[in-house]
Amino acid sequence: MQQSVVPELAHTHTRPIHWLATATALAGVVALSSVLQPGSATAAQPGPGAKSVPAATAPPDPARVTFPIDCGPVKVLVQKKASGDLDGDGSPETVAVVRCDAGIGTPPNGVYVITQGGSGAKKPRVVATLVDPKDRLSVTDFAVRDGAVTATLLGYSSADVPSCCPDVKEQAKWQWKNGTFIRSTPSGARNA
Repeated sequence: MQQSVVPELAHTHTRPIHWLATATALAGVVALSSVLQPGSATAAQPGPGAKSVPAATAPPDPARVTFPIDCGPVKVLVQKKASGDLDGDGSPETVAVVRCDAGIGTPPNGVYVITQGGSGAKKPRVVATLVDPKDRLSVTDFAVRDGAVTATLLGYSSADVPSCCPDVKEQAKWQWKNGTFIRSTPSGARNA
């Protein structure tokens, strides 16, 4: 017969006292856990002095806006739109690139900043014109990022250039500063 290298330990044999001790310890843990419970959760409105995070606001919908562009018998077409917080107030604005829905030619674009129009469900409204259709510009590569509006503007060097074929290309960037949108040329931009 082989003898084990590990000596027999006295506590490896179960006896009724061991079962009684385990049952008593388990009963104590259950009883203690029922006494030490966290308080119940309640939902309450913050008090008048409490600061809260404002609820997320949906950006204004350009389909609900009357744009300051005269299209005669054809409708206004929103070609592009992008939203972001341009003035730092925590609510998004929408910037829309619009033109008349003409069947032929290259109608000029207008670029407009839209805000929700105050608290409640008021109709969105145009608060700034970044590009006026009277300037005869077309807008490409349009974006709203980091509180700024950027676009590539295609225009004409003279009135003799046909409207189908813009011959001037420039980069533009608008940012909200001191209560107005300031236009600049983005760094690294080159005019054609």
